[in-house]
Amino acid sequence: MQGIGEWAVQRAQLSGDKVGFVYDGRSWTYGEFNDRTDRLANQLRSRFGVRRGDRVAAVVASSVECLEVLFASAKLGAIFTPINVRLTAPEIGYVLADLGAELLFVHGQFAQVPAALAEPGVRVRDVVTLGEEYDTLLADGSQEPVPSQVDRDDVAVIMYTSGTTGRPKGAMLTHENLRANAAAVTSAFGLRKSDVTITALPMFHMGGLGLHTLPFIYLGGRNVILPSFDPTAVLDLVAAERVTQLLLVPTMWQAVTAVPDLERYDLSSLDCALTSGAPAPIAVLEFFADLGIPFEEGFGMTECAPSVAKLDAEYIRTKAGSIGRSLFGIDIRVVDDRDQDVPVGTVGELLVRGDNVFVGYWMRPEETAEALRGGWFHTGDLGWVDEDGFITLVDRRKDMLISGGENVYTREVELVIAEMPQVRDVAVVGAAHAKWGETPVAFVVAKDDEDLTEEAVIAFARQRLAGFKTPTSVCFLQALPTTATGKIQKNALRDRVAACASDG
Repeated sequence: MQGIGEWAVQRAQLSGDKVGFVYDGRSWTYGEFNDRTDRLANQLRSRFGVRRGDRVAAVVASSVECLEVLFASAKLGAIFTPINVRLTAPEIGYVLADLGAELLFVHGQFAQVPAALAEPGVRVRDVVTLGEEYDTLLADGSQEPVPSQVDRDDVAVIMYTSGTTGRPKGAMLTHENLRANAAAVTSAFGLRKSDVTITALPMFHMGGLGLHTLPFIYLGGRNVILPSFDPTAVLDLVAAERVTQLLLVPTMWQAVTAVPDLERYDLSSLDCALTSGAPAPIAVLEFFADLGIPFEEGFGMTECAPSVAKLDAEYIRTKAGSIGRSLFGIDIRVVDDRDQDVPVGTVGELLVRGDNVFVGYWMRPEETAEALRGGWFHTGDLGWVDEDGFITLVDRRKDMLISGGENVYTREVELVIAEMPQVRDVAVVGAAHAKWGETPVAFVVAKDDEDLTEEAVIAFARQRLAGFKTPTSVCFLQALPTTATGKIQKNALRDRVAACASDG
């Protein structure tokens, strides 16, 4: 089995009558899914001239059709790229031009796409709109099986990074990267063919596509797909579909546990609740502990397809703040600025190696060489490993600031301020300072109806942090700027810091 396109073929052979997907009130068996991907692959080749190595892009909501385009492209050896549907026309145009996409699939509701196609450098030849046009395309397609045309080391997906620190880059993930990730996830979470999950994270993000969706196809489970997140819809589907594994990011979990009359929803089918992207709030952990449902945290990155580590349920409190230990088959190191291993408990940069690690950034050989030097992926995350092998991250290398010659890890400051009962959310960035070089500035979202002042936040932090770690200014926002997957956009906060920061 060289490429992921063969997953559809083998799933049809092994469990063709089993429902693999539920979406928009309909069900698809694995046999139907393979038939539809064959029809689409034949149309891609005959009508649009798609060949091995061509780029097929999609601006679509999470859907069965999104997966069909991925698997049809994979059968031909073409490269699939889902694009963030929340991007503006110039941002989508940038990705299409950088990618050199020849064919684009779209959902009609994304009105920014026509303008994106007019952006400089975009060379898309054909556009297919999902709906009637797409359905007709499949109906007219040949049912002939598509012979495998790929090697496992061919690029299957180019997934653009979320761009929290600048222009997004296309991470090239091979068929083998996706297989290795699926195998690691299946093993780490003890997934079974009888398991059912909800795909609530967007498929244009590697967490949405790679952490549950593709592994569930790999093992033959069932994916219940939501086109967009709605906490009530999630709860309804858990009960209706007897969902056993549920993955959400912390902001989604907060929304779910805040649904009124939560006790009326049947969550008895859940074997495991999983969060990723950031540590879950204590209130969420306590909610699931009261229900007796194991709660686990995963850590990953786009470049790792995406899985790196997992904090098992039994350690969720005793190792709170840790991202857990690396998954089976994935190696990690923590190194200094010379790429030399540091002692246990010492902060350094986290490096990752494994068959799931990407092969580089699209059309960026210098950045690829830097990121993969020495055969290890340099994550840019700073952290340390304890004597039991548990990894704790303290900051992004780019987010760390130096105040008066001392390293300040913004994550540490954020965790302290988050302890304030009046604080809903917080992010810390550095601001230029005439005397100290840089000082921390906190952006805080207060809970509803809470009276919170800058003086109170600073005083609270000063009691728990060294002076050089204590924020010199606090800005209050209605919400922190985030990407579509809930990551805080610290670059956007840095753009606002001058208006917030004081001399301190």
